Amino acid sequence: MFRYYYINKEWIVSSTARHIYRTAAGLSVALFFGLWAIQVRGGIPADVPAANLLLFIGVLGAAITVVAMEYFLFGFDRSPEWKKVCWFCIMLLPLIGPALYCFIVYSRAAVVMANTIDRTTHA
Repeated sequence: MFRYYYINKEWIVSSTARHIYRTAAGLSVALFFGLWAIQVRGGIPADVPAANLLLFIGVLGAAITVVAMEYFLFGFDRSPEWKKVCWFCIMLLPLIGPALYCFIVYSRAAVVMANTIDRTTHA
């Protein structure tokens, strides 16, 4: 079915992937609110030496979330087409859109939950 895809199905729907994507979505939300706070405050304070590291971690989490959730939306989501279009438009909002999709749709999807339940019962 997915012979031309470079990403394995287990990389998207396994319980480990679910934890990674939820963590990345949390980092994306943290980056969103962090950037908002920086704009309200007027810039990055000079006494925060770890600001570049925190910014890098947030951007990495946002990138992982965008790629994984777009891949899930087009490859595994079994919602009606009009819902997919609505979520695609929401996911165009930087940082917060893919994170919302991850928390609301991906985490509750039947294919993800079935794989998570199978892993916990056989462990």
